[in-house]
Amino acid sequence: MTTHFTAPAPDPMSAPAYRWGILGAGGIARKLADAVTNYTASDIVAVAAASGVERAQEFADEKSISKAYGSYEELVADPDVDIVYVATTHNNHHEPALLAINAGKHVLVEKSFTQNEAQAQLVVDAARAKGVFLMEAMWTRHLPHIYAMREVIARGDIGDVISIQADHGQMLTHRERMVRPELAGGALLDLGIYPVAFAHDILGVPEQITAVGRLRDTGVDGQISMIFDYPSKGAQASLTTTMEARTSVTAHVAGAKGRIELEDMFYAPTRFTVTPLDGTPWTFDGTVENGFQYEAAEVARRVAAGDTESALHPLEQSIELMRILDEIRAQVGVVYPGE
Repeated sequence: MTTHFTAPAPDPMSAPAYRWGILGAGGIARKLADAVTNYTASDIVAVAAASGVERAQEFADEKSISKAYGSYEELVADPDVDIVYVATTHNNHHEPALLAINAGKHVLVEKSFTQNEAQAQLVVDAARAKGVFLMEAMWTRHLPHIYAMREVIARGDIGDVISIQADHGQMLTHRERMVRPELAGGALLDLGIYPVAFAHDILGVPEQITAVGRLRDTGVDGQISMIFDYPSKGAQASLTTTMEARTSVTAHVAGAKGRIELEDMFYAPTRFTVTPLDGTPWTFDGTVENGFQYEAAEVARRVAAGDTESALHPLEQSIELMRILDEIRAQVGVVYPGE
């Protein structure tokens, strides 16, 4: 069996250069800034923080960004910004995204795309009406090992997919945003989105969802276990997430002819091993520095092509993911303020 791949992940440095602005000045914004600056041809030219220009200026000084704004409105009005990255808390993705879209900017919105499906539909409708590019920042879909995994499955190396297992647990109860319902906290939208999106990438929308979980005293989910059933495909996915323990964070895809085992931090740049039922196991190494550069490069390529969405993660799939997350929350009993 060959380990040759006909469609490897494109080199991020080969993507066209654009000028980025970032809404939000937290840790996830720092990772995107580093990825764009160090691993693509593009630049970060502006950052905005809703808490005030002082925090934005600190971020700008740290990352050598020329402009710092104390409001999102100022940044999206900047004519030097081509693409806006929304790096705010989960409860506040849709409003900054709408601001940027209405200003005519192309937009990358951090996962989970929004707080719920209704917000996702609003953002997608606005982008389509404005004719700008929009994508959810599900970075996993753009990473080298996921490109390779998809090709392994597509060429039939493991046969028809029968079972998926994926788990994501981190000890995050000490982070205030994770336990606050008004910030759409909890394990699912922050951590569980990765196992859910992994199964969705391979098998699509489940025909039946069964979810059980345990809520913390603030009403957010501390832990959830999910079964996705696909009777028409003869497949199931078993997914877990928790913010109360560091788990193995691995994933397995089993088929009639073999299996794929993704190593620790399966959703981040990592390695996987293919074990055929009849053959010699082999490993693909997809480890790279950072990793956010691949999604940033995809945005740049699509914007240059005049596209308004990415075939790697179409907008309808982001809506589907939010619908799945809504159903899981409904079964577990997680309701955010205002819903």
